[in-house]
Amino acid sequence: MSILKTKELSKIGYTNDKARSLVINIMAKHFKHHSKIQITELLTHIKDQPEKYEDHETLSPIALTWMDRPKIQDFKAYNLLQERGQLRIYGGKDIDQGAKKQMELAMSLPVATQGALMPDAHTGYGLPIGAVLATEDAVIPYAVGVDIGCRMAMTIIDETDSFFKRYSHQAKIALKEWTHFGMEGTLPALPDHEIMDSSMFKETELLKKLQGKAARQLGTSGGGNHFVEFGEIELYPDNAMGLAPKKYLALLSHSGSRGLGANIAQHYTRMAMAQCKLPKEAERLAWLDMNTAAGQDYWLSMNLAGDYAKACHEVIHHNLLKALGLEALATVENHHNFAWRDVLEDGREVIVHRKGATPAHAGEMGIIPGSMTTAAYLVMGKGIPAALHSAAHGAGRAMSRQKAKNNMTASALKKILSNAGVTLIGGSVEENPNAYKDIDKVMALQKSLIEVQGRFMPKIVRMNKD
Repeated sequence: MSILKTKELSKIGYTNDKARSLVINIMAKHFKHHSKIQITELLTHIKDQPEKYEDHETLSPIALTWMDRPKIQDFKAYNLLQERGQLRIYGGKDIDQGAKKQMELAMSLPVATQGALMPDAHTGYGLPIGAVLATEDAVIPYAVGVDIGCRMAMTIIDETDSFFKRYSHQAKIALKEWTHFGMEGTLPALPDHEIMDSSMFKETELLKKLQGKAARQLGTSGGGNHFVEFGEIELYPDNAMGLAPKKYLALLSHSGSRGLGANIAQHYTRMAMAQCKLPKEAERLAWLDMNTAAGQDYWLSMNLAGDYAKACHEVIHHNLLKALGLEALATVENHHNFAWRDVLEDGREVIVHRKGATPAHAGEMGIIPGSMTTAAYLVMGKGIPAALHSAAHGAGRAMSRQKAKNNMTASALKKILSNAGVTLIGGSVEENPNAYKDIDKVMALQKSLIEVQGRFMPKIVRMNKD
């Protein structure tokens, strides 16, 4: 290993002890197979033209010692505002105080302009679940959430309830064979999807590292309230799908971007917290300026995670329909953990974060699920500006997972499922129907935001066991 000594470094201009220590460590780790001549030429070149190396993966710390700016990026400290932006709450009587306080805190951010709480809202981390927040020239990674692009997808199939009488066994087998739940693991055969060829995976070092994990997890679902289920949907007269108003077989799924989204969220949340210093109670609401490289990198990464989540649902639906010899009549899908560019009623351009909220612009289709035994609703948005063109993303939790676990036994859950005529594959008492708010009450509280197009009832539900 040909590493330059301290005297040799001084001769080529590296006289600062800190800089020399940095050089020795980096050269020993990344350039141990280079000759002294090669290293000397490289270090001289960095000294003479440091700007060419300021973004280099391994050499940027050395280059920064020769530049006028500090090695560690400056951060800015912000105070919270006393006067908050416009906030609209829907169904406030059924929303816990913790969620309301979290939302009020978010509205005191200097970048916040408008917010809304949906009727399914409950306390979360950073922003409450069921929150919508508009900001100017800023994106808040933790306001998007850890499961970036968590979404709903429904395929409507030209079959009736007679399908369950004839093929329920085959449907159960298909759900077991063609879905995978949990933190790790993969499908029996890695699916082929164009998302894995996306050039965006080459845009940042983080995305390059995550591409392999994303490939392994493609077409799988996580834990918690994620599910894949067969059920029956009744489409109402004059529905926006243009389909006959009757009952159809439908496949419904709920999951997000897996490890890809989680790693992106954690990486950029740490970056935001390092650059944007807020009072302790609001520190996780740190933002990235959209006019910076970090803001643009997060935006690109977030959109890739959203595309990946969509691809996961496409793989799930394709595999299950193919296994059962079924064909799709129509598909509806929507994100509910994401950020979008949008325009306020007064014409201002903003970033709208929906953490557990469904986009509901005028004419926009979406899906709002209940629980493993209650209805999900196919809806069309009315585009209400006060709600930031949003609606609820589900029934919303009435109990924490621990409380739900403490208040339900496995035998009691079996009885609830039997009475509802639902078969559960996997699942846990933490996700029992009593842990959620009444979906029909939630729907009634947002009549001004959406128009119901159809009602789906689950029949065979697949979830994570733990």
